[in-house]
Amino acid sequence: MNLLIIQTAFIGDVVLATPLLQAAREQLGATYVAAVVRPDAGGLLHHHPAVDEIIPFDKKGSDRGLKGLIRLRGRLREKHFEAALIPHRSLRSALLARLARIPVRVGFDTSSGRWLLTHQVPYQAVHEVERNLSLLSPLTSAPLSFKPTLYPDDTDHTAADDLLKRHDIRPDEILFGISPGSAWATKRWLPDRFAEIAKRLTDEHTGRVVLFGGADDEALCRQIAEQSGVSPINAAGQLSLLQSAALASRCAVMISNDTGMAHIAAAMDTPVIALFGPTVASLGFTPYGDRHQIIEQSLSCRPCGTHGGPQCPIATHACMQEITVNIVMKTISTMIQTLNPEP
Repeated sequence: MNLLIIQTAFIGDVVLATPLLQAAREQLGATYVAAVVRPDAGGLLHHHPAVDEIIPFDKKGSDRGLKGLIRLRGRLREKHFEAALIPHRSLRSALLARLARIPVRVGFDTSSGRWLLTHQVPYQAVHEVERNLSLLSPLTSAPLSFKPTLYPDDTDHTAADDLLKRHDIRPDEILFGISPGSAWATKRWLPDRFAEIAKRLTDEHTGRVVLFGGADDEALCRQIAEQSGVSPINAAGQLSLLQSAALASRCAVMISNDTGMAHIAAAMDTPVIALFGPTVASLGFTPYGDRHQIIEQSLSCRPCGTHGGPQCPIATHACMQEITVNIVMKTISTMIQTLNPEP
């Protein structure tokens, strides 16, 4: 079976779709699996054994509008896909599969384009990984159990090692990751608090801190580094996604907002402490697995949306303001003790 998966949402969503890719290959027995993703997320799937082809769809750039859909439609028709699994719930994603004349089109019953699907699967209140796997239910009744996975290669690990060498980091030195950015302003914890965490991790746990992010996060990470006073490594914008994944695998723990880096680190088996503000864990987008911890405050205004937003609707940002440095440090210390109990 030639099978297509369409997930053109954010980086974290693509990571959470990797179990679906694995299940399509291993459980369904698909002989050819392709993934339509945004160009900035495609690098995550390089070297993935369940993916035969990565098809970039620049829906906000060169592929924007009807012309972009028609152009990609022609490319997909040439592949003669027999089925499409569509975790992304937009009209555009469902329409793309329909225009490509893919005979079996499976998506969620909450999709804006559900009327274009041949099979609608209930959108359940479970983790996104399990929701995505449920899209296979019209095609197989076998139980499914897969976790997010990424596959940085030797070149990716070498790039991460080279960055550490430039900062005189020994191979046995303890690293702590911090990912302070987000595409949504309300999802970002306060920079001065991240700076204080960096200082206290360095002083109290004798490790080095690495600041993660894309090129857009470089200025934020530089600000945090300067405020911390302990010279953390600013890796923002210096590595590809898989190189960042390789670097995350070196960290004892990753402290992150509710953003893609949390899922990348979790996929590399790095314990994650995720700070949830405008979004809530019950939406199903937490780092997947039982090694991770979520910090969130119980407030009547939460959630104020499924993604966060550019500004707090009630102008308090209390969801993040009420997460203190002491709360986060206590969680970090407990996690470190749990992972490395003293003899």
